[in-house]
Amino acid sequence: MTKTLQAVYENGVLRPLEPLPLKEHQRVMVTVSDPAERWLDQEYMEKVKKDVAGMGPAPSLAEVRQALSKIPGNLSDDIRVERESR
Repeated sequence: MTKTLQAVYENGVLRPLEPLPLKEHQRVMVTVSDPAERWLDQEYMEKVKKDVAGMGPAPSLAEVRQALSKIPGNLSDDIRVERESR
């Protein structure tokens, strides 16, 4: 049986917030995670770290500016044209 449930930590003991179909003194494996930390997918972040590590150093701000300066046109003008076409 695998089950995810909420529990409360009180006086050094984890107390489930719902009944469990277990026998008295039955041994189980427990994985503890803090819900406040679960907003981020840790497995995904580990993969991203490995992928980024293989990419080499990040470009400098000067390199980014140089690359962006080669894009033709003007963003402000593009936004005005888009708004007027609606």
